[in-house]
Amino acid sequence: MTPLPRAAASPDVGVVAPGEGPADACCAPSAPTLLPAKAAADLAAVFKALSDPTRVRVLAHVAASPEGTVCACHLPEPLGISQPTLSHHLKKLTEAGLVTREQRGRWAHYTAVPAALDASRAFLASPAAPTR
Repeated sequence: MTPLPRAAASPDVGVVAPGEGPADACCAPSAPTLLPAKAAADLAAVFKALSDPTRVRVLAHVAASPEGTVCACHLPEPLGISQPTLSHHLKKLTEAGLVTREQRGRWAHYTAVPAALDASRAFLASPAAPTR
């Protein structure tokens, strides 16, 4: 494909090619603070883990537990999933830092990590977060 010829500008008309005009021609530059890369990666891992509805349900159940911990043996039936599927989802939540795992005999018990939940909440509540 051949490029289109550039039109010659008459002396009366101020034609400026893209990238050749002053930097502030369209608006004043703003300097918002960028989210550090590590914080962005951590938040992305959390949101990725929560992109599955089953994991959202599991986390909500664990976080709302009156005992503060939930045994994995009590979750498959109410969720309608098999034990291996539950283990997969709990592993993803653990890797994202949303829950901790403690082995008690044959069964693993899971506890929500309030700091991880608070960090996600704070990000979503920040002015930089999109609102809809």
